Amino acid sequence: MGKFTSLLKESELFYNLTTTQLELVESIAQEQIYQEGDIIFTESTRGNELFLILSGHVDILVTPSLVSPRHKPDEQEVINTMWRGQCFGEVALVDEGIRSATARAGTINTRLLRITRQDFLHLCESDPELGYRVMFNLSTGLSEIIRHATLQIREALLYKKTHFKAPHEEE
Repeated sequence: MGKFTSLLKESELFYNLTTTQLELVESIAQEQIYQEGDIIFTESTRGNELFLILSGHVDILVTPSLVSPRHKPDEQEVINTMWRGQCFGEVALVDEGIRSATARAGTINTRLLRITRQDFLHLCESDPELGYRVMFNLSTGLSEIIRHATLQIREALLYKKTHFKAPHEEE
């Protein structure tokens, strides 16, 4: 078994892969080390890789000024903190679109595994079952994120509607 196979096995993205498939994933992954505060990737830039946290943690940040002029241009908000075994940047496996957030190393010697989209797609071509399982896990995870975001939007709209009535709505 490879150096990172057991951690890959624990990851939701690589759930239900065989040991051989996990070793194939490991063979295309590169270990990278970041220091506290290092930017791994930046919001609104193109992405073509995903990361799995080996040790340390990573903060996911957004820039509110991109959607609201009330915020300072350099202001960023942490919206999530990712820990050992979690993946981030995984949408890059599906497309090479624009990153929706910034990822920043939160600890000294934050260790990550990096997998590029191109290497992953080549792996999927050589082992379609592996590709199917990973993409199924990816879609399941993204569905969960979408459901959670939809609930948050509904709560925000409900709060806004019940606490901030327009003058013509006042009783």
